[in-house]
Amino acid sequence: MLFNSIDFAYFLPIVFALHWFLAAGRLKVQNILLLLASYYFYSCWDWRFMLLLMFSTGLDYVTGLQLSSTSDERKRKLWLWGCISVNLGFLFVFKYYNFFIDSFQHAFSFFGITLNSTLIHVVLPVGISFYTFHGLSYVIDIYKRRITAEANFVNYALFVSFFPLLVAGPIERATHLLPQLKKPRSFNYSQATDGLRQILWGLFKKMVVAEHCAIHANQIFDHYQEYSGVILLAGAVFFAFQIYCDFSGYSDIALGTSRLFGIELLRNFAFPYFSRDIAEFWRRWHISLSSWFKDYLYIPLGGSEGGMKSKIRNTFIIFLVSGFWHGANWTFIVWGLLNALFYLPLLLINSQRKNMAIVAEGRLLPSIRELLSMGVTFTLVCLAWVFFRAESISHATGYLYRLATEFMHSQNSSFYPMSLYTALAFSLFFLAIEWFGRHDRYALDTFGLKWPTGFRWGLYALLIFLIFVFMPTSETPFIYFQF
Repeated sequence: MLFNSIDFAYFLPIVFALHWFLAAGRLKVQNILLLLASYYFYSCWDWRFMLLLMFSTGLDYVTGLQLSSTSDERKRKLWLWGCISVNLGFLFVFKYYNFFIDSFQHAFSFFGITLNSTLIHVVLPVGISFYTFHGLSYVIDIYKRRITAEANFVNYALFVSFFPLLVAGPIERATHLLPQLKKPRSFNYSQATDGLRQILWGLFKKMVVAEHCAIHANQIFDHYQEYSGVILLAGAVFFAFQIYCDFSGYSDIALGTSRLFGIELLRNFAFPYFSRDIAEFWRRWHISLSSWFKDYLYIPLGGSEGGMKSKIRNTFIIFLVSGFWHGANWTFIVWGLLNALFYLPLLLINSQRKNMAIVAEGRLLPSIRELLSMGVTFTLVCLAWVFFRAESISHATGYLYRLATEFMHSQNSSFYPMSLYTALAFSLFFLAIEWFGRHDRYALDTFGLKWPTGFRWGLYALLIFLIFVFMPTSETPFIYFQF
């Protein structure tokens, strides 16, 4: 079931009504209802995926209880590493097995050796990377004695599988979400209307901006040999807007939907394309994943402690693992490597935390220096996105080579359809609202709230109008479902 589907348009109001009217004031009933709704939501993709989700949930729940009930460090380590091994084992088989087998075959074929290895043809369970990380953070936190195990299975299962975050995050922490699930919830009108505004903005980003940018990004990337460097540059920029509006649009809908039920999820994006360096970009992009790797991989490796060699090693490990997390393709690993290389100069001169405040804070427009910094950072990000979007390394390098060597190549005017200008207009409109709302949690958080009622509702009506008029004729999944 997609957030941008008719099915979800029926599903959400029904669950909302049952939660606040039928189960009002009864926390246990509310949580059971949300858990059943979440399982139904997930099973709409393929009921067989439910078996894996429930097994993973049960394993992590039992592991947590065992870790909390014993002080024997040997037993605790066995339970911890057993749980981690099983969870990562499932992730490996479903997501990475074919990648490694295929890579080994190619490596040996270079030396004239042919390997007859068996590839498995399975569908990647949607959301497996996200709910696996939910469970891993939970058991690791218990092992580190940061939290105690949750005795109530319904509460823990809901933490893992709460439907707004189940498929594509944000990656939640037990310390943040579980206490909310255990505390009585009462309907809050202002919180609910705030959630609706965030849902509206998320739908606009996904169904209008991302979808229109995707049309041209897909066309240009799939037929890059036919286009000039100028068009290829436009393709990279369109994909940058596509992936941001698609993924942050999902996150906005997830956070807004959760707020309808009185639950606050972790923020996942903080206007990353207004960043002035790569370090700031990664503090603002996919925040829940970046912080997860920081807490459970970077810091255990030594973090920023030790000498410069250790810092560089740990930084490259984090970026490479982040790339590999996104998928079983060398393009994602190169994407991670490029971001590590972009980050390296900041690390060497110890300026990775230079830009911590909001750009042009308290001012309408950025300074020339800030504008140039944002431009350079966005260019580097787009360069890396080419590898992220490409089907293979050769596809990416061919794309970049043609972009560099055929930049001023003449182009037939038919390559500039009116829909391209429409996508550009939507992107600029979206950017303007994001810029004015950059001080808030999301663009429409407080934007327009002080306007006269007619103007404010006029803005909402305009967004709804654009969604209904320009949305695609068929339901399209979100990009991060494949990860």
